[in-house]
Amino acid sequence: MVVSRHGICATSQALASEAGARILREGGSAADAAIAANAVLGVVEPMMNGIGGDLFAIYWEAKTGRLTGINGSGPAPRELSPAALGRLGMVTMPEAGIHAVTVPGAVDGWAKMHERFGRLPWRRVLEPAIAYAQEGFPVSEVVAALWASPAVLMKLDLNPAAGRVFLKDGLAPREGELFRNPGLARAYRLLAEEGPAAFYAGEIAAAILRTSQALGGAMSAEDLAGYAAEWVEPISVDYRGWKVYELPPNGQGLAVLQMLNIMESFAAEPDGAGSAAELHKRIEAMKLAYADAWRYNADPRNSRIPLRGLLSKDYGHLRARAIDPTRANPGVRPGLPASSDTVYLAVVDREGNIASWIQSIYAGFGSGIVADGMGFTLQNRGAGFTLDPEHPNVLAGGKRPYHTIIPGFMERGGAHVGFGIMGGVNQPMAHAQFVSNVVDYGMNLQKALEAPRFFRGSPTGCDVSIEARVPGKVLEALGKMGHEISVRPEYSQEMGRGQAVLHDAETGTNFGASDPRSDGAAALEGIPF
Repeated sequence: MVVSRHGICATSQALASEAGARILREGGSAADAAIAANAVLGVVEPMMNGIGGDLFAIYWEAKTGRLTGINGSGPAPRELSPAALGRLGMVTMPEAGIHAVTVPGAVDGWAKMHERFGRLPWRRVLEPAIAYAQEGFPVSEVVAALWASPAVLMKLDLNPAAGRVFLKDGLAPREGELFRNPGLARAYRLLAEEGPAAFYAGEIAAAILRTSQALGGAMSAEDLAGYAAEWVEPISVDYRGWKVYELPPNGQGLAVLQMLNIMESFAAEPDGAGSAAELHKRIEAMKLAYADAWRYNADPRNSRIPLRGLLSKDYGHLRARAIDPTRANPGVRPGLPASSDTVYLAVVDREGNIASWIQSIYAGFGSGIVADGMGFTLQNRGAGFTLDPEHPNVLAGGKRPYHTIIPGFMERGGAHVGFGIMGGVNQPMAHAQFVSNVVDYGMNLQKALEAPRFFRGSPTGCDVSIEARVPGKVLEALGKMGHEISVRPEYSQEMGRGQAVLHDAETGTNFGASDPRSDGAAALEGIPF
């Protein structure tokens, strides 16, 4: 871990971490540093995030002890509907293209967080990102591999405008090659000078609308101008004396809390976090929690979600009874509760304020569509909808889709932890594994992030991906329980990439950790010499 009495900024890219740490050195808050780091990540990890996407964040204010959440996810255009897609011959939600684009919420989320918790001028926190976009940066190892993946190249090949921005002669930049994005520098300058109005009603908005109209999209000026990020109250459960927080739907944080409630019905395994019994319990708890999340999660402004029932301890214990300690369950179904591609970063400043911050354009390079002349891709978050008219997450104009990105927070006594692990549907299971590593097995932040993880793509079936660091005898034991194991590299991107910070209020000491599955670092604010 990185340990300091001063601030720490942990992100998946060292350049972004250093930008956030520099803002902390200038007296900026955790919110200022998070915005600065996030903006830089939009330059140096363009396939993962950017101002064409959405934002969720949890903010711990040390002096008041208050935890605040913001939902910066955008809705579908008002004129987009299942019927409209049906007229185009679509029977499922598209994974890419203009009809997968929803209103980007990140910029308004940044602005609201800055207005409430920022200290430095808005223009200043965007300056590092402007410089990297204009002057360029050497592409890092993991990002170069992601950029050159066949799925990403195929998406960029389908859109000549995107290819012109992000490819050179049809090729992704190599590791160490300098990459510049002057269009994005221009967009950031407009934001720095004019604030969020530039994005939702000004020159950037005009570029988004021009792009959408040219491709037959449904986005309107009213969709953009009418958008506002929403302040929300985090939801929580108690897990063995620690209070663990997530944000409420439309994000999938409820699956983390359900998974923990189910896991709490069993004692921690004496053979450790990497034992077959512990991994089996976590995998089966994940299936049960995800079956419920996929059945009930939607935009609470449009659908009734039995949140209290889903998060009750009694319901968690009831669901836990479905776990056979000796056998994998291939056919998990949702229960009946009582009614009632992404970047994550974590920042703690010298006062102990914590920003747990996650931002995404969803799949690699989002929709594959670049806003005209602005150097950023629009998200494909609309792919999170269903066209099933009986499902609460059915597409509707002005409605937000099921969202995968979730920031986490946990506390006990004077210990306050901001944490998150990015990676689509992987996130709830990765969060729960991290929490259990800390609470049940006493790992510090770095060890809890580094520990081997598993991944499953859906609640049903017995297939599971596990990192190669898990001992062969454990994999063999899981196989005998009915799990169909796919062994992944020692530190696999499939398991997500996390960051974490901790503030000890009793000593005033801060701790930071960064996942080795990325090119990141936990950077220190340090002291002036």
